[in-house]
Amino acid sequence: MEEEEGRERQLNIHLDPEHLAGVYANFANVTFSPYEFTITFARIEHEVEDGDVPGSVVTRVNMSSRFMRELLDAMEDAWSKWSTTEGIRNLPEVPPS
Repeated sequence: MEEEEGRERQLNIHLDPEHLAGVYANFANVTFSPYEFTITFARIEHEVEDGDVPGSVVTRVNMSSRFMRELLDAMEDAWSKWSTTEGIRNLPEVPPS
């Protein structure tokens, strides 16, 4: 039993081919209740000059508050890593002395 407790569990997540490309969203709205958070992702047309801005929902995700915290932590970690990579990539080149 101790040997099983020391093993790391691996996720085995199946991704259907039709979901492989994902969806594009340039807008998100977060709402919550006492029990869950909901993130609605949409694609908005920003080229409209007057009137209502058209858009369409591409997906909506409901999650527990505990999972929302884990998602925020994962996003902050990913953002930090991405920012570091971009900062290094965009350093000015210094001519050799």
